[in-house]
Amino acid sequence: MNQKKHHDTDVVIIGSGAAGLSLALTLASHCKVLVVSKGPLKEGSTLYAQGGIAAVFDKNDSIDSHVEDTLVAGAGLCSRDAVYYTASNAKSCMKWLIKQGVPFDTERDSTGRERYHLTREGGHSHRRILHAADATGKAVQTTLISRVNEHKNITLLEKYNAIDLIISKTDKKNCQGLYVWNRSKEQVETISAKFVSIATGGASKVYLYTSNPDIASGDGIAMAWRAGCRVANMEFNQFHPTSLYHPELQNFLITEAMRGEGAYLKRPDGSRFMPDFDERAELAPRDIVARAIDFEMKRLGANCVYLDISHKDKNFIIEHFPTIYEKCLSVGLDITKVALPVVPAAHYTCGGVVTNFNGKTDLDNLYAIGEVAYTGLHGANRMASNSLLECIVFAHAAAKDILTKLDNSESSINNVIPDWDESRVSDSDEEVVITHNWHELRLFMWDYVGIVRTTKRLERAQRRIELLQQEIQDYYANFKVSNNLLELRNLVQVAELIIQCALSRKESRGLHYNLDYPEQLKNPKPTILKPNQTNYNEF
Repeated sequence: MNQKKHHDTDVVIIGSGAAGLSLALTLASHCKVLVVSKGPLKEGSTLYAQGGIAAVFDKNDSIDSHVEDTLVAGAGLCSRDAVYYTASNAKSCMKWLIKQGVPFDTERDSTGRERYHLTREGGHSHRRILHAADATGKAVQTTLISRVNEHKNITLLEKYNAIDLIISKTDKKNCQGLYVWNRSKEQVETISAKFVSIATGGASKVYLYTSNPDIASGDGIAMAWRAGCRVANMEFNQFHPTSLYHPELQNFLITEAMRGEGAYLKRPDGSRFMPDFDERAELAPRDIVARAIDFEMKRLGANCVYLDISHKDKNFIIEHFPTIYEKCLSVGLDITKVALPVVPAAHYTCGGVVTNFNGKTDLDNLYAIGEVAYTGLHGANRMASNSLLECIVFAHAAAKDILTKLDNSESSINNVIPDWDESRVSDSDEEVVITHNWHELRLFMWDYVGIVRTTKRLERAQRRIELLQQEIQDYYANFKVSNNLLELRNLVQVAELIIQCALSRKESRGLHYNLDYPEQLKNPKPTILKPNQTNYNEF
């Protein structure tokens, strides 16, 4: 076999964000690890996470309080066990990040002793957010990249698209590796491994407006579904309430922490509106804030609303939000003097591939961690700063589980895994099909499956998805793979899962708001889809 087209390793990790790199670092002292990154190593959602990571460090706070806040934000659909597991492991995982060198902000207490500065965000009853100014994700990502580059047992494949998982022909529950597309050489290669972990992030690129980087195309969710894994709660896509509305800085997020530090949301006339929607006002959970903004924009016919922190001290603003200050100043917006124009944007996928608390999926040897996974932590709405926390906690859990099985696992035999067959496909001469379908998909998902939904809109979206799926499958069967084709194929699959979940939920809860079913059911359950079945099965 051509060695340039085949890679063999103990563990392959698809994705290079906080979840993937934490898993790689935790495993690398014990085995060979290969990390597959679709773009440059640092290009992922982790890099752009601003707010911070929730963990109980304050003596006046408690794990039980963190749990209860998360359950409230999750609107009755969180797994209490998953929430407790995550919150109780938060501090030890943050200490691990600190040991890696992540520079969380510190301050002096009244006695002069140094301690970590804790901020507060929507849904939290205490200050429990560790952060590195307003660029926590960047601090985490760059630190982990530095540690990964130092480790001899970690091999990095940058600019590789994952295509599909490879499942044993004799044991349909056994994942043996995956096919990847080398974007630089434009060739498909094979990776065989004892264990595979998906850490590909979410699927917010399925929407027209998103805060996510271009790579967030639902690849891991779509691959796992095609391979036979259950998927859950895809109807709950979180829209970040405050994405900057500016032509030169499209989709630039304004962190939730700004509202936590006293910023107000205002109508174009300068009046506040959040107190009209929730007693917590600007500190209400994101789903409530996003719907309130959406309502006010539609009621007023406004293009945006405004986020104003200019009433706070200038030095305070610059010290706490240096990245946002500099970025906005670059386009003529001084946040110490003026309110920022903001709109909601698709931000976080609360559902995903069903796993247990070890990150284990329905398939043997296959794990899913981070935003790609459904652990039960987020329920119907993710609470701020629980996402990076989930990445680290479940990366450590998955690593521990893999290490207990490593010695007893047999490596895949190279000649059992077939080479990629492209003998019956050709180079595309109809790229316009991808471009057109790409725009159509994201537009109707925004219009029909957005912040506020109706059954008719969802049914319209479902009919269009069926047509797109057939067109894209025909295209995929006849032409060689490319980055845009692979992403579109996955986005259409994920869009179908979102629509199916949304149609099956006959209520409004958390991030799913259907005008035809405005009330909440008394005994809600997660929406769990099984491949090749039309019914929806709960745990």
